[in-house]
Amino acid sequence: QVQLVESGGGLVQSGDSLRLSCTASGLTFSNYVMGWFQQAPGKEREFVAAITWGGTSTYNADSVKGRFTISRNNAQHTVYLQMNSLEVEDTAVYYCAAKTRGPYSLRDRNEYDYWGQGTQVTVSS
Repeated sequence: QVQLVESGGGLVQSGDSLRLSCTASGLTFSNYVMGWFQQAPGKEREFVAAITWGGTSTYNADSVKGRFTISRNNAQHTVYLQMNSLEVEDTAVYYCAAKTRGPYSLRDRNEYDYWGQGTQVTVSS
């Protein structure tokens, strides 16, 4: 049974930092492209960042470039999202996801096979 468990969300102020973690079990972690998505109230789930199997390539949404960094530790079956200079507009539930197929269509949430339950990030002004 595949499980993705996110942690690290919380309530912070604008300009603060948070690091989200997502630990996977029940799959061969290094075989999966991993992604982070965000879903704000009333909006669709949107791509934030993705990282390839060995971590050599990363991709970010334009809205988070220069502020968010995705990384992974295959030995610990964990993917991270370091979020700096947080803005009120970053408030959302953040989900990690695993993709079995290659590093294409990374921004398409329908391409991902497994999802975590999400962790809430709230940024106040």
